[in-house]
Amino acid sequence: MECISVFDMLKIGIGPSSSHTLGPWRAAERWINELKEELLFDSVERIQVDLYGSLSLTGKGHATDYAVLLGLSGANPETIPTEIIGTIVLAIKNSKELHFNSERLIPFDPVTDIKFNREFLPFHANGVTFTAYVNGKEYPSTFYSIGGGFVVKEELYDSKNNLEIIQNTFPYSIQKGSELLDFCKTLDLSVSEVVFQNELSLRSAEEVDQGLLRIWNTMLECMYLGCHTEGNLPGGLNVRRRAFDMHQNLKGELHYDSPEDWLQVIRKTEVKFRQILKWVSCFALAVNEVNASLGRVVTAPTNGSAGVIPAVLMYYLV
Repeated sequence: MECISVFDMLKIGIGPSSSHTLGPWRAAERWINELKEELLFDSVERIQVDLYGSLSLTGKGHATDYAVLLGLSGANPETIPTEIIGTIVLAIKNSKELHFNSERLIPFDPVTDIKFNREFLPFHANGVTFTAYVNGKEYPSTFYSIGGGFVVKEELYDSKNNLEIIQNTFPYSIQKGSELLDFCKTLDLSVSEVVFQNELSLRSAEEVDQGLLRIWNTMLECMYLGCHTEGNLPGGLNVRRRAFDMHQNLKGELHYDSPEDWLQVIRKTEVKFRQILKWVSCFALAVNEVNASLGRVVTAPTNGSAGVIPAVLMYYLV
C-alpha cells in the first residue's frame, strides 16, 4: 500500500489550486526527470504541452499555464521568490524561448506550444501530456493531477485501491480512523506519537521536526502577508481583499516588526470570544487571499482549504 506522509498531505506550494497549479508544476518536474533517466533531455529540440479536461477548462483562472512554464523552467514551488513569477513567465512569452530546467535554451511559444484541449481523458479529469521532439521522433508522457498536489501516471496506478503503487510501507498501516485508534490503544501511544513512529520509517526525528517547523513558518508568513496586503485580488473582477481591513480593525495599536513578533503581540492581548472568532476568520481569509494571488501556501490537504489549519493553530497558540 502507499505511504502517505505528513509531508505529502502538507505540501508547500504556490496557489491558487493544488490540482490545477501545484499538480501540473510537479508533473513537469517529474517529466524532466523521466527524460533524464531515458537520456533524452540533452537532445530535446522542442516540446509541446497538452492540457485536458478541467486543467484546460479552468487553466487560465488557476494559472495552469504559469505552473507548467515554471515547472519546465526548473523552478521549485517551495522556494521560488513569488515576486519573480510574473517576470519569468513574461520573459518566456516575449522571447519565445524556455530555459529548460534552467539548463538549456529551447524554442517555446506559450501561445502555440501549450494547447488547451476541451476533451477529457478517460482516466481522470485533470490530464496533461508533455511531448518531447527528438531527432524527428515524438516522446509523449501523460500525467494526472488527482488532487492535493498528488500526481500519478495511469500505468503506475491501482484504480481498485485508488492509490499510486509504491513499495514502501509504514510500520503501522492505517487505512481508516478506527485502525489508528486501535494502534493507539495497543501501543499506549497518542495519535501524534503513532504518526510520528510512521514518519520515522521515512526520515530521522530531526528531519521530521525541521520539516514541520518549515511548514509552520510558511503558514505563519502566509497569514502575516495576507493580513498586511491591501487592494484588489488578481483576476480582473476587482474583488477587494478583506483580511487587511479585518486585521486593521482587530489589531488596534499593536506594534511589531516580524511575523514572530506579531504572533507574540497577539498572544498578549485580551479579547472576548466574539473577537477570537473574528481573529480566526481573519487568519483563514488571509491565507485564502494569498493563495488566490499566486502566493505561497501549505496544502492542508488542498490549496482551497489551506486557510483552515493555520487559523486553527493560531487559535491554539494565541
